[in-house]
Amino acid sequence: MNILITGGAGFIGSHVVRLFVEKYPNYHIFNLDALTYAGNLENLKDIESKSNYTFLKGDITDEFFVNKVFEKYKFEGVIHLAAESHVDRSIKDPLCFVKTNVIGSMILLNAFKNTWKDHFENKLFYHVSTDEVYGTLGQIGLFTETTSYDPNSPYSASKASSDHFVRAYGETYNMPYVITNCSNNYGQNQFPEKLIPLFINNIINNKPLPVYGDGNYTRDWLYVKDHAIAIDLVFHQGKSGETYNIGGFNEWKNIDLVKLLCQQMDAKLNRAEGTSEKLITYVKDRPGHDLRYAIDASKINKELGWKPSVTFEEGLKKTIDWYLNNEEWLNSVTSGDYQLYYEKQYKNG
Repeated sequence: MNILITGGAGFIGSHVVRLFVEKYPNYHIFNLDALTYAGNLENLKDIESKSNYTFLKGDITDEFFVNKVFEKYKFEGVIHLAAESHVDRSIKDPLCFVKTNVIGSMILLNAFKNTWKDHFENKLFYHVSTDEVYGTLGQIGLFTETTSYDPNSPYSASKASSDHFVRAYGETYNMPYVITNCSNNYGQNQFPEKLIPLFINNIINNKPLPVYGDGNYTRDWLYVKDHAIAIDLVFHQGKSGETYNIGGFNEWKNIDLVKLLCQQMDAKLNRAEGTSEKLITYVKDRPGHDLRYAIDASKINKELGWKPSVTFEEGLKKTIDWYLNNEEWLNSVTSGDYQLYYEKQYKNG
């Protein structure tokens, strides 16, 4: 089976690529990534020489290129992770998010449809989405698979649109698909624009920890390796035409999370307790900031037997340890040097 994983050099994508390459030697995994700022092939150095792995440098918004690789490799499965995903960036440049998340997804859907036409047996288009499409929650309640969409940022609106197109292709063309909506991921190899790696890096360097508003925004946190395991389960056992919510059963207010992170970092760095908390700086809130996200992941638990394998405290400890043991990676990413890796490794390929 030839499987295309888009965005496979990114944070979540690299963990999914590694899992599939190592677990399924009879599959050939193709990693399609444009290597924008968030794509880093150094994340996959340990598997890049595997015989069942191929990297394809390209952009999902390049229709000619996408059609060409589908025609050449006849992908039976697609796991679509490639996306612009940072809310702050979407506020500054919403059209970029429309281009990648909507138009790019449409190009992939068309290529998959046109490759197999009406012969979709044992084929699957798997679209990875976000809990942000559901909007915001009050103090109570959880997002379920039937929660109405109510996106509040350009990012979440673009992901909601792509979700709708995937379902439309399923209904219109009988194309087999699954969609998963996941909560905030954290873990190894995450680009340090997101909260946890950003704050780890800032604490290491004694820089301010910018907390939006009053810090009481609440998020459900999911360890990235648990997410990859869930994606594997849904790809192989999920029911076509279904949506599955993937969450960590793990809500934290931002300020409480930051304080826990500060405590763990002080212990790891042998600093006096309370040292890192002094770096917390409250900054102006961002526009349209959703108050609370919380996922009801009972469906994937009951139907596929998935549940998180680690508590947040355990996962955060593993994450901190990884960043402290991989400061070379962190320095490479923050300096931009990682973007030279492709040229070094693949320029003669």
